[in-house]
Amino acid sequence: MKTKIHPAFHEVTVSCSCGNSFKTFSTKKELKVEVCSACHPFYTGKQKSFSTKEGQVEKFRQRYGLNKAKA
Repeated sequence: MKTKIHPAFHEVTVSCSCGNSFKTFSTKKELKVEVCSACHPFYTGKQKSFSTKEGQVEKFRQRYGLNKAKA
């Protein structure tokens, strides 16, 4: 690597809007994020599944008088 052309790389604390914080390395002085692994639905297991969409499709078909054979 060439000298004096790269930004300073130092340890920073990342703060999440949920209150979680952790340390990492970055070229910025401070990092604030809205979602982290402690509050993201994928990591917490609280994500919605696609099986709820089946119920919405069935409601649509009933509302407009469509049956599965026609669709």
